[in-house]
Amino acid sequence: MTTASSSEPDTRQSDNRRVLSGMRPTGNLHLGHYHGVLRNWVRMQDDYECFYFVADWHALTTHYDAPQTMNQHVWEMVIDWLAAGVDPEQATLFIQSHVPEHAELHLLLSMVTPLGWLERVPSFKDQQDKLREKDLATYGFLGYPLLQSADILMYRAAHVPVGEDQVPHVELTREIARRFNHFFGRSPKFEQNLTDSIHQMGKKAAKSYHRLRQGFTERGDRDALDQARELVSNQQNISQEQKILLLGHMEGRGITLLPEPAALLTEAAKMPGLDGQKMSKSYHNTIALRDDPKRVEQAIRVMPTDPARVRLTDPGDPEKCPVWQLHQVYSDETTREWVVAGCRAASFGCLECKKPLIDKVLEEQEMIRERARPYEENPSLVREVIANGDARARKVASETMQIVRESVGTVYK
Repeated sequence: MTTASSSEPDTRQSDNRRVLSGMRPTGNLHLGHYHGVLRNWVRMQDDYECFYFVADWHALTTHYDAPQTMNQHVWEMVIDWLAAGVDPEQATLFIQSHVPEHAELHLLLSMVTPLGWLERVPSFKDQQDKLREKDLATYGFLGYPLLQSADILMYRAAHVPVGEDQVPHVELTREIARRFNHFFGRSPKFEQNLTDSIHQMGKKAAKSYHRLRQGFTERGDRDALDQARELVSNQQNISQEQKILLLGHMEGRGITLLPEPAALLTEAAKMPGLDGQKMSKSYHNTIALRDDPKRVEQAIRVMPTDPARVRLTDPGDPEKCPVWQLHQVYSDETTREWVVAGCRAASFGCLECKKPLIDKVLEEQEMIRERARPYEENPSLVREVIANGDARARKVASETMQIVRESVGTVYK
């Protein structure tokens, strides 16, 4: 898999090759999902231990008013995954709600997660603004980043493949893991060593340390965290071991019960839609992954082009044409050179320019439809894939929850 960069995971987890990713079942997948997510999933399954899940509880955070569509959307999405080349022999495919341990971990994490941390997630206000027509003044919507953290931490994943806009969610998960480890992963002498270290800094420094820690843990103030790091690093009358202890306490670290995941930045792939904007259901400009070939051909034929090309003899500029954006995804260099030369010289019309593009899209979709056919004809095969994946996922989830329950004290003997 091609990556831009990644946050560094805990070095103690360097041999961990586990990846966790999921998708919300809110309708048929389109070519934007394929080029933006699924092709990465297929590449990763050769190099990582991959867990891919149907995020049905996440779908309910915004689509709780339409539960009747969930059943169809779940199974159609899994077929789309399989049709895209995701291999259930290499990756674990499961449904979130079939592993109820997710809900239990979400609940236990909520006991120690400050409300302010959830309110400052960038997508919280952004999604509220975009979905004004929905009543999103619910805990489910506010708490979905915490549920997302539970999803990741449940499988002790080292890597979470995301785009730039999702990095804050992974950072939140790292902070939640630190906080959980801090509260429930302390050694017997932790409190006494911590008290001694703070006292040894002196009254003024100790007071500043407490104030800065409160700013970070309660309000998520990153400046306070940076100031505390500088404060501790500059102390001359405490040992290096004590500095590590104080910085760990500041950041919420303890014994690693739940390892911190790293954001694995995936190659940006903004699939253009039929109108030149990013392909999205909300823009009504999509081509479904298993769309009808006749519909696909007609949709591309009527795509808008460079408005300067009113007549066949009018020269155009590919950079101003939505069709050119699709050529950049599907066409080889020779075809792209042909498009640029012909458009600017007005040596052929827009329909002729679209023909090789139509052929490439239909060729790609034929391969996808071919893979989907056995599952469409025999839905029990899809159920079997999920049943096997559910069992594998629950085995790992059970191991994690045994650690968590013992740590929080809910294992009674």
